Formats: sequence, structure tokens, C-alpha cells
Amino acid sequence: MVTTVATAPIAGQKPGTSGLRKKTRVFMGAHYLENFIQALFDTVGAAGKTFVLGGDGRYFNDRAAQVILRMAAANGAAKVIIGQGALLSTPAASHLIRLNQTDGGIIMSASHNPGGPDADFGVKFNMPNGGPAPEAVTEAIYARSAEISSYKILEAADVDLGRIGETRLGAMMVEVVDPVADYADLMQSLFDFDAIRALFASGFAMRMDSMCAITGPYAREILENRLGAAPGTVTHAEPLPDFGGMHPDPNPTWAHELMAEMMGENAPDFGAASDGDGDRNMVVGRGIYVSPSDSLAVLAANAHLAPGYAAGLKGVARSMPTSAAVDLVAKSLGLQAYETPTGWKFFGNLLDAGRVTICGEESFGTGSDHVREKDGLWAVLLWLNILALRRESVAEILSAHWAKFGRNYYSRHDFEAIDSAKADAMFASLREALPGLAGREVAGLKITTADDFGYEDPVDGSVSRQQGLRLLFEGGSRAVFRLSGTGTEGATLRLYVERYVAGPEGLDEDPQAALAPVIAAAHALGAIEHFTGRVTPDVVT
Repeated sequence: MVTTVATAPIAGQKPGTSGLRKKTRVFMGAHYLENFIQALFDTVGAAGKTFVLGGDGRYFNDRAAQVILRMAAANGAAKVIIGQGALLSTPAASHLIRLNQTDGGIIMSASHNPGGPDADFGVKFNMPNGGPAPEAVTEAIYARSAEISSYKILEAADVDLGRIGETRLGAMMVEVVDPVADYADLMQSLFDFDAIRALFASGFAMRMDSMCAITGPYAREILENRLGAAPGTVTHAEPLPDFGGMHPDPNPTWAHELMAEMMGENAPDFGAASDGDGDRNMVVGRGIYVSPSDSLAVLAANAHLAPGYAAGLKGVARSMPTSAAVDLVAKSLGLQAYETPTGWKFFGNLLDAGRVTICGEESFGTGSDHVREKDGLWAVLLWLNILALRRESVAEILSAHWAKFGRNYYSRHDFEAIDSAKADAMFASLREALPGLAGREVAGLKITTADDFGYEDPVDGSVSRQQGLRLLFEGGSRAVFRLSGTGTEGATLRLYVERYVAGPEGLDEDPQAALAPVIAAAHALGAIEHFTGRVTPDVVT
């Protein structure tokens, strides 16, 4: 029986670039999840439609899935395809949307944020192309959430999500699918599994840290079962509701166990980690860390070694805060390089229009036109494909890359949980000062340009303003200030610093030492300590 439940708007249900993220207990509150899902269905329509549903397995994932299924049925959806156990990595969900040509998908995740009853939860809607909903859709959902007065839900028993197969929920079909199989088949179609299998057979050793998150089952199936990596190659492989107490963000700070192993005496040849929902990656060689910006550039320069990209790339794209390393690769290959705001939805337009093949963000996100999300395991497998054919170490590949293209020293400094009012005040002060900064010298660096990055989409003509404050210095150095929208409390200041060295000298410095003048200039110009009371970042990548 369909029940109509009276409700009232709940303030703050405004989705960001990655959906609606709040503390788990907020989502578990009376009517909170239901209000948002009804606003979503009212906006995109549900009657007669088919959706994909799944999540990263964090706390409340299972209960939220049952609520969403019953609401989909009550709103007239024809079918929901859901991963077994309500599990799906974000890239696997994007693939299922595209593979089954559905009307979109609902993904339950807060990505790289911690999980648990006192941690974070999130819900986002992906469009029929498999990519995140554009701002016009998320704004419409938010507007609807501010006027909602009731929601519809089917009164029914829970669906058995542990059993693969089809079942009825009211008039709606629910198809429970293996969350891994279709995605693993896609990866096998893109990469030279025979060559990678031979690499592992030769004694090549790897460690894949899945951080007790969603990629564990995917990595085990692909790396250990299909590619023959040694049992135990994948660590922290069981997805847990609280990620085993880990912060599932694949960077040197939070993936410290992997970093310690890779920098140790008996390190494997290759290391990698992925995040809560499987869309981010970190790559590490024996004794050497690979920055996301360098990883994107190396993948673009060597993608032709994988069967799925043997015909060459159509173009590349990077988010504005990401280093310009991939731009140099594009120039050498005669490709167009696009610089977009942060957010995978901006890449989606370029991918759908056939303008780019590979794209990436500095926040450990890389992907291609195979889905419309960033994809952690995809990046790891492309690295393995390159290593299998080049038969060089990660360090050797990086050294050769820098010798050819020069090196973009690069780092991101995160200052987390800053009081939002103080963060806003800092940005207002710096934004006001921008017009008068050109020509000024700070910490031995001369400012050539200072602006607030804006973007006009070359596909649909939409304009996005105030996407990051940029300070460009003579010689190619720069500092970028952004406030992140992926947290659930306070504000996160992200400071990005970059310095280009053409070589052949100066390619082997410690990145933080090489970037010291840019860091000093950024702190002085942004008055970070004055506004936030902070000097040292919480996370350095």
C-alpha cells in the first residue's frame, strides 16, 4: 500500500558538486532522507522510469537503500537495478547506468569522508549519461525541498538484497545484480590483461589498500582472481560500515600504512589506494610518491599502450587547481587541453561531446570516457598496463617523463574544519585585493596576474564564476585558493601551490622545499594565519 506522509521542509538540503552530504545522524533524522528523495523524484520524475541504486557500504547504506526502494515504488518507478547488498562503487554505478541505458541513478556515499553513526553520509543523483547531475538539476531539487509538504512511500517488507535476481516491490521490479562483474568486464575490455598477468607472473609485487571501503571486492576480483596477483595483494579489502575506523581518503596522510610499506626496505614494486566510494586513487612506486597531477600527465602520455586507447586521445581536460603537467603532454601530442572548474560534471560535457578522452582532478581523481565519473581502479589498471609494457619502475617512468616535459612541482595544503565565517572573511579580503596585486613582489616572487577563475563551457555555453582565487607569478609558479564543498562541518581551505622547472637541472628536489617560496607568498597574500589562526595544514598532498 502506498502511504502519503505529511512533512515540512527541512532547511539546508542543498546538494553540492557531489550531492547532499551531512552527518549520518542528520540523514537518520525524522523525514530527512525521505524529504530529499521525494524532492529528487519530484524534480526528475519517477513514473515508468528505471534507476540504478547502490552505495559504498558506509553506515546507514543498507537502511537508506530500503527506504529509497520503497519510495521509488510509491512514485511509480518501473524498475530499480541495485547492487547486491546495496553495494556499488561510484564508477560501477555510472557504468551500470550507461550499460542498461537507465534514466539515471542514486548513489549513497560521502566519497572519501569517514563513515559511521557519528561520521558522514551522502546521496547524489547521476544523470542518464552516468555523470553527476548538473547545477540546474541540483538547484531544482533544492528548490523543491524548500516547499515539500508530503512524500510517498510503499508500506512493504524489506527486499532481500543479498540474493541476486529479480523480485517485485509493489508494481516495481527490483533487480539485484553482482556489483562487480559488469565493471570488471569493462576493465578487461580496456586493458591488456594478458600483459598485466605476465607482469605478475614474473614476480612483480603490488600492494592495493582498499581502506576497508568499496573497492575491496572489485580489486580482489580483478587483481587477484583475473590478473593473478598474489593472494593478500589487496589489503583492507572488506567494506565496513565505519571503514574500520579509517579515513578512506587515498593520500599520504590517511593512507599512511601503505606509504610506510612503500617507503620501507622491502617495499613492493607498486602500491595504490582507493577511497570510500572507489572514484579516487593514489599511486606510489617503490620509494617514490606520485602526485595526482603527475599521474594524470603520465597516463595521458602513455595511454596508447592500453588497447582501449590505442587509437589515441581526442583531448585532455584538468580541473583548474590541477597542475599544468598534462597540458605539456597535450601540446606534444597536438591535442586540445581544457581547464575547467572543480567538479566532474564539467568534464561530463566535454566527454559527451567527444572533445576529450582522459581527464583528471588534483584531488586524486582520474578517469576517461568509459564512464562519467572519476575511477580509482581504472587509473591503477592503466598504470599496471604501462608498467607491464614498458618494464620500467615507477621511478624510472617519472624520471623519463620529467626529462622530456620538465617538472611541475605541486602540492595541496588542506586546512580543515575552519570556522565558515572566518574562511568567508579571508576570501572576501583576498578577492577585494586581487585587482591591485599584479606587479607586486612577495617572498621574492613577482605577481603577473591575480584573478577569480571563471569558465564558459565550450559545449553548452554555461558560465561558472568564482571558481577559485588565482595568483600567477613570473616563471610559471602559481597559488590557488579554494573552499571545498565536500565536507560536512565548517569549511576546508585548499591551498594549491605549483612551480615549473624545465630542467635538466633541478628535477630532483623535495617538493615542499622546491615550493617554499610559493607557499610563503601564498600565506602572506592570503593572511591565512590572521584569519584562521592556522599555520600548519591538516593534510599535505
